[in-house]
This record gives sequence, C-alpha cells and structure tokens, in this order.
Amino acid sequence: MKSKIADAFDNCKKEKRSALITYVVAGDNSKKNSIKILNAISQHADIIELGFPHNTPIADGGQIQESSHRALKKGIELEDVFQIVKKFKKKNQKKPLILMGYYNLIYQSGENSFLNKCKKTGVDGIIVVDLPYPENKKFAKKCKKKSINFVQLLSPTTTKERIKKIINDSHDMIYYISMLSTTGGKLKLHPKTILKNYFNIKKLCKNKNLVIGFGITNKTISALKSADGLVVGSILCKTITNCIKKRQNPVTKLDKMVYQLRRMVA
Repeated sequence: MKSKIADAFDNCKKEKRSALITYVVAGDNSKKNSIKILNAISQHADIIELGFPHNTPIADGGQIQESSHRALKKGIELEDVFQIVKKFKKKNQKKPLILMGYYNLIYQSGENSFLNKCKKTGVDGIIVVDLPYPENKKFAKKCKKKSINFVQLLSPTTTKERIKKIINDSHDMIYYISMLSTTGGKLKLHPKTILKNYFNIKKLCKNKNLVIGFGITNKTISALKSADGLVVGSILCKTITNCIKKRQNPVTKLDKMVYQLRRMVA
C-alpha cells in the first residue's frame, strides 16, 4: 500500500507542479492556535511538517528558535505534540504529516514508545535532524516496520558514494539541504546552482521524491519550482512572530501566505 506522502507527490506530478511542504512548530503560539494554523494551511500545502519544540536546536535559525521558545514557554511537551497531531488528523486524515525534530526527545521517550505514539496519532513521516546516516539505519528500519517514512537528509557536501548509499536506504522522500547554513538564512547560492546540484542528485534517484529545504521564501520559491518539492518554514515562523507583535491573527495571515506560495509553485 502506497504511503500518503508518495500519494501527495504523485498528485503533484499529475498536476505538473512542485509539492509545497510547510513547516511550523507545534504549539506556536498556543496549542489551540497551532491546530487552527495547521487546519488552515493544510488546505493549500501538500505535505505538513510539524516541528517538536526543542531548547538546543542545531540546524534551526532565529525564526524557528523563536517559535520553539514560545511553544516551550507555553509548556508544550512531546505529549502535547501528539495531541496536536491527533486533533489535526481527525479533520485531515488524508493530509500527510511529517514530524521534524531532534533525537534527544525520541531517545528520552524511548524509540519504540515514540513510534507507537506516531502510529497511533497518524504521523506519516519523521525527520531527525541530528541522526545522520548510517547511525539512523536501525531507527529507519523501525520506522519502515510501522509504515512511517524516515526522511533522509542530503547536503551540498555529501559525497556521491555516500549519496548512493543514503538513497538506497531511503523511503518515499529525501530532503536536500540547499546550503550550509541554519534555516532561515538568505540563499548563499544562486537558484541555478542549487538546481544544478539538485539535478545531479536527482539523476541518482529518479524513482524517489527529492525536496529542497533551507532558504526557501516567497522571493526564491518560483525559481526553484522544478524540484519535486519545496519546504517553506522560517518565513511562516517569522510571520507568527510579526503577528504577535502587531496583535494580528496568525491563522488568517498564514492561510493567505500559504495560499500565495501554492500559486507560486504551480
């Protein structure tokens, strides 16, 4: 049986467009608003990425760190993240949802316990930023047994031999980090250079869905829309921050923003 993630990419390919993947942090700016935001943006996004808040992020830039900080201040814990997923999935059963975060929380929870909760609440995929290949092989196999996609990461410095091994062990989606930076940084490379690197990898994984993340904004998304999928996160977190400062409703604002982004990848 095909995964919801694979189905989402197939639908986008039929429509001859890039898949739009959105990232927000669970519990930002409140548990209630977090669910409202997910419900709103899922009408336009093809795949939802949900970060679990963490106080020692490695790859997250300032915007996502602020989102995490707000969620942690509200007392959001891993159990709350699963409650948010469960409520979202009740309304949006067919929409693929990928949890993204750091291994420490999974380790503390216990891998099996964590994966059981993922399965129970309807999580479709997992990205663990600080669990690289080949250290992630055992955990990735556990994910596969539960029919949960483990999303492998590639970067511009990953060697060709290593790329081949990672692709071989990947599931329905692979995440290409566009540049050596934290999230939310300005694109250090021209979109043409990013796409050149991207298509060199794509030649090695024609049957896998390869997405680009890091530095994707409303200003850069159109130039990269020939990729299988594009991940937009920091700009959404920044919008929540701005809404809080201006006392605006982040739900309405993000709904409009993701609607516009969807039009840009068409």
